Amino acid sequence: MAITFDASRKIFKLDTPSTSYAFAVHEAGYLFHLYYGAYLPDDNLLSMLDRGMFSSFCPDFPHYVATGVSPDVTPSEYSVAGTGDFRVSALQIRNKNGDVSTDIRYVSHRILEKKPALCGMPALRDENGDSETLEVTTRDAATGAVVKLYYTVYQDMPVMTRSVVVENDSDAAMDLERVYSACLELPTYDYDMVHLYGKWSKERTVAERPLCHGIQSIVSKRGSSSHNHNPFVALRQHGASEENGEVYGLNLVYSGNFAIDVEVDGFDTTRLIAGINPDGFTWHLEPGERFTAPEAVLVYTDKGLGEMSRIFHRAYKKHLIKSPWRDVERPVLINSWEAAYFDFDDDKLVAFAHEAAKLGVDMLVMDDGWFGHRESDNSSLGDWYVNEKKIKGGLSKLIERVNAEGLKFGIWYEPEMISPDSELYKAHPDWCLHVKGRENSPARLQYVLDMSREDVRDNIFEQMCSVLKNNKIDYVKWDFNRNISEAGSALLPPERQKEIMHRFVLGTYDLMDRFVKTFPNILFENCSGGGGRFDPGMLYYSPQIWCSDNTDAIERLTIQFGTSMCYPVSAFGAHVAARPRTPLSTRANVAMCGTFGYELDPRKLTEEEKEEVRQQIADYRKYNHLVRDGDFYRLIAPTDNAFRCAWEFVSPDKNEAMLTSVVMRQPESMFYVQRLRGLDPEKLYTDTDTGEVYSGALLMNAGINLTRAAYLDGESVVKHFIAK
Repeated sequence: MAITFDASRKIFKLDTPSTSYAFAVHEAGYLFHLYYGAYLPDDNLLSMLDRGMFSSFCPDFPHYVATGVSPDVTPSEYSVAGTGDFRVSALQIRNKNGDVSTDIRYVSHRILEKKPALCGMPALRDENGDSETLEVTTRDAATGAVVKLYYTVYQDMPVMTRSVVVENDSDAAMDLERVYSACLELPTYDYDMVHLYGKWSKERTVAERPLCHGIQSIVSKRGSSSHNHNPFVALRQHGASEENGEVYGLNLVYSGNFAIDVEVDGFDTTRLIAGINPDGFTWHLEPGERFTAPEAVLVYTDKGLGEMSRIFHRAYKKHLIKSPWRDVERPVLINSWEAAYFDFDDDKLVAFAHEAAKLGVDMLVMDDGWFGHRESDNSSLGDWYVNEKKIKGGLSKLIERVNAEGLKFGIWYEPEMISPDSELYKAHPDWCLHVKGRENSPARLQYVLDMSREDVRDNIFEQMCSVLKNNKIDYVKWDFNRNISEAGSALLPPERQKEIMHRFVLGTYDLMDRFVKTFPNILFENCSGGGGRFDPGMLYYSPQIWCSDNTDAIERLTIQFGTSMCYPVSAFGAHVAARPRTPLSTRANVAMCGTFGYELDPRKLTEEEKEEVRQQIADYRKYNHLVRDGDFYRLIAPTDNAFRCAWEFVSPDKNEAMLTSVVMRQPESMFYVQRLRGLDPEKLYTDTDTGEVYSGALLMNAGINLTRAAYLDGESVVKHFIAK
């Protein structure tokens, strides 16, 4: 079994193929963390609780005075507030008396063969019974709160998920002020904190800094996971590299306000907690009600950041993404946005389709501007009916014309938003998020719909369904183009107003779930001004996410490398755009590290460029299985080298590899040898361009000389290898 319980010593041990996780039940019912790391065959770990001498300023547990344990020193399995542990806490409950002292004790546990679903939220799935789940029930006797801790481990990969459910089992109301999804204790602070920061059009840049005494945090309180921070963190042991050394990775399966806090205490130990951001959050629980926190995904490896990333990629491709598009080649699409912005009509779109079809493109996507009376971004969101002054003859006629050119058809939506200049707003001004007595702050001349309301979701669903059911639409781009302010709901009572941010996320998940179930064959691509909601919660509903509105190939290198820290490359929405900074070939080679498509006017291409595009699309079809299913290796990060960036895909059976190298800035020296990774040293690989044969050992240890392959600004090279 992957999960065991030693009843004599009261130790839980959770094993994956290469990791072990252990915690113990104290005789008084406290849960103490023991270990998380490389696989252990035994569980003789109780000595790990000894923290030596500590001062009287560290309280003792009740009835356990001078026993060598203290809530402020002992590693807690799930930390609580107000009862002697002064470090960052994962759980804080305000009870009927108004205090926040919280004290949970072990009651019972179950080992489940089937992973329970999280109520109303995305989570990793059980695939063919290859996981086990531990449910540990605890109780706070004073408040009557029943807190269930869930741990799932997978038999095929070193992944563990954590989640928490709190139920009010008392006769009085209580308020949850902090409900984090995971708490992890580490016995040292010999780590660098790795996370992803950014802004619009510059998302997910890798940041690294050593842990130090105190609290380091990354948060979002913008209503989404945001461009600015991503709900991911890695703790990398000092000296660890891409391919060597200990790394702990954590990613929150959540699309709203989050917080990840890392505290190093005076004993040089580290606590990591992750969950819903408690700033502005409270959840009111009446007797009998329960609250489910989002799931956290934890990964441990001693093979460096690169292997941590590949574990996340495999886990998400197999256990998170559920679209029928997950395992098949995605269509090569051309999007109208950068080709036309709002300046299009049916004839222009058909002209795009006519030229794109001759290039081998599979789909035309009509982006923003097709609905209501929208001619710019200042109106009509919420009015999801076709503007027949622009799309003359209606949408069905346009789709028939596009299909006649041999292309499928896709469409853009922004379902969670509303324009003040819209028929929907005129009819229902209270449907947007707002705070009584305060003016709403517009952003991009739009407000945010109150997705916590079922009537709002029903209206949007019915409007969109009317279009999707009555027209042959194969793709939907789902956008979200502003942060949330004035977060209040007309329907919620005062004691529940601080629930609105989380209720908004739950409402969005509900609406997305309805769409993917009603239209299972539509390819949904998520977007939020580019990558403002690039998180596991969105991946659960859409197999790809538009990576960034920045389509410059050189800028995309930093964005895509950062995104690859925990998200599979097959999910990166990436297009070739009309950006002359780099050659068309390099723009395609960078977009090949993703879903691949075009963001330009095909009528403006020269004949030479059109022929080049045809070859690019042929290459996409040739290499897509590697991008979709292969292991990804970051060889030269764009933030580590001023001149070059390089990456590699290797097939699971190690019989095929593709190397891409891009010159970001002309180097001082032409000489350049690139070593590959992940190959079988015993196999012989043929360079499909030159016919030269190399051993895997040679390619990984000596490397391949690319001195004359790419040297000037913006140039790039792709090398493809097949094992004999």
